[in-house]
Amino acid sequence: MWWGLLCALGAACAYGVASVMQSVAARATDTGTEGVDPKLLVRVLGQGKFVLGLLLDVLGFVAQIAALHVLPLFVVQAALAASLAVTAVAARFLGVRLGTREWVAVGVVCAGLALLGAAAESEGSDPVGLGFRLVLVGAVAVLGVAGILAGKASRRVRTPALGLVAGLCFGVVAIAGRIIPSLAPLDLLTDLATYLVAIAGGMAMLFYATALQRGSVTTSTAMMVLGETIFPSVVGVLVLGDRTRPGFALVAVAGFALAVLAALALARFGEPATEPRTETKPTVFP
Repeated sequence: MWWGLLCALGAACAYGVASVMQSVAARATDTGTEGVDPKLLVRVLGQGKFVLGLLLDVLGFVAQIAALHVLPLFVVQAALAASLAVTAVAARFLGVRLGTREWVAVGVVCAGLALLGAAAESEGSDPVGLGFRLVLVGAVAVLGVAGILAGKASRRVRTPALGLVAGLCFGVVAIAGRIIPSLAPLDLLTDLATYLVAIAGGMAMLFYATALQRGSVTTSTAMMVLGETIFPSVVGVLVLGDRTRPGFALVAVAGFALAVLAALALARFGEPATEPRTETKPTVFP
């Protein structure tokens, strides 16, 4: 079980550092047309820092899949939300200062993860059949339409909606990764869940990048964290047989709540590039 928790924390570290590197590339990329523009991903891939961050994302994803096969979804997803704590600390190298509130939030994230680690029970997933996979296919289709509509919504609705849809897509990635029975190449190629991981992951990156490009970092990241933690955690408990150690249910709930709430407090570091500063024009005296 503990090696699974280490994998989850390793994934959080990889994702957190990747966010710092990708933030520079994202802000240097032209926003393009209004709404959701698939070419945005092509443009950011032209940035070296973004590509290096993407490689870290791949390493983090491998570690996430390994963790998902031995830990409940609510533990792994809460650990991934903790990547915001990693990003916040790493963002100091970009000149971003952390206040007392942020340092407290980083500590609370660590405390929440410690409680989850103590409460988690190592186990595999309850087997699910083709029907559950088809339900995920339907969910991906609905989220795709929802993301496109969110991109065309008013500015007030667009950012939180895109962030939430991106988070739900990341949640589908976690669920699909959890139900993959084997990491053997042949099994991966023949399992529908593998393709759901790729499609939902691409959609999540597109919608989240669009939200960051055209709206508030804090709002979009906070909604993404809610979508990627609560949705898959509920599915894990209700469908996939996730459970805690006997007598540790309240500890798990407390740890999950602390980790997620503290991650929300760090939401502004979801894309840590600082906003362009507005220069004060010198006063011209007559």
